[in-house]
Amino acid sequence: MKAARKSLPVQPIVAVTVAVLLLGVPFWLVLSTAGKNQAEALNPNLTPPSQWQLLENFGQVFSEGRMLTGFFGSLLVMVPAVFGVLILGSMAAWVLGRRGGKGMAIVYAVAISGIVLPPAVVTIVLLLRQMGLAGTAVGMIGVYMGMYLSTVIFFVTGFVRTIPPELEEAARVDGASPVKVFVRIILPLLVPVLATATILICLYIWNDVFYALFVVGGRLDTLPLNLYQVASAGLYLQNWHLIFAYITLMSLPLLITFVIAQRKIISGITSGAVK
Repeated sequence: MKAARKSLPVQPIVAVTVAVLLLGVPFWLVLSTAGKNQAEALNPNLTPPSQWQLLENFGQVFSEGRMLTGFFGSLLVMVPAVFGVLILGSMAAWVLGRRGGKGMAIVYAVAISGIVLPPAVVTIVLLLRQMGLAGTAVGMIGVYMGMYLSTVIFFVTGFVRTIPPELEEAARVDGASPVKVFVRIILPLLVPVLATATILICLYIWNDVFYALFVVGGRLDTLPLNLYQVASAGLYLQNWHLIFAYITLMSLPLLITFVIAQRKIISGITSGAVK
């Protein structure tokens, strides 16, 4: 018994050590390389820079990498897409979570099929060209909403089923319309799970370069697209210190958002599991 009690602390120590290595080593590689000069960063490694020039590299990539225009371009696409997909997805999840039957089960399966079925890029581009939306922010917003609607429906439907139907019935007895029931009763209860979905979708959209390259590449500045373009140009060729500095600055907005909203994110994950 004594030997067993003494061996218990080993497991959390090993788990923490593995987590620190998996998360800390890549983070240190990015940060240390971003603080080096061009010669030291030519072969990225874990050694610290002989003289830190992190702020100087930040200033250079901010001015020469079109970060400000890329930041507003990313916001222009991300904010409407996230807002639209959360509203439509939560409304659809409310209906799917409240109605049963084989028909609704089939509809639900189709609705969440987008999680496992990859979008057809060629078809998307051709469709946007026929609609006159290729190369526009509206077209990119529509693509993101279509891609991540399944994610929101999957997250929210299970949570909706844990909400007592009596709350909605009481509101209907008082004469509330379905829209008022959703806005005043259901939507406030969905805040934790919607916060979780928001962070995940923002992470996907903020870092996306693949679909943005085919849909709006060269016609709209976003941070990942600007990073891809400048990293392929002569300005940043072999300039790993500038590339990693750009990556660090690009990651800061989401990192700050996650730190601020981490309690709601964790509660959104755990509440759906516990209930």
